[in-house]
Amino acid sequence: MKYLSKVSTLKAFPENCAGCGKCLDVCPHSVLTMAARRISIHDIDRCMECGACTNNCAFEALKVKTGVGCASAIINGFLTNSAPSCDCGAAGSVGTCC
Repeated sequence: MKYLSKVSTLKAFPENCAGCGKCLDVCPHSVLTMAARRISIHDIDRCMECGACTNNCAFEALKVKTGVGCASAIINGFLTNSAPSCDCGAAGSVGTCC
């Protein structure tokens, strides 16, 4: 799922990355990729700005202004007459971060 195009505040600082991969494990939309033990942004338009990556990075290799993506999920849920889902909880969860 893509969120709003070209508006994500996600920034990567690969020079700070230690290559632990925690951010990859917690990102609900596979926004990030790792090459040569350095993080990079694979598809920024998939980022919902939940903050899971930055909250799990002890090396400040990622920065994001949180909250915007969850608001987008709520709006999309309203427009499609469905429950808002940020997909940032357990598999199959609905609205766990909204």
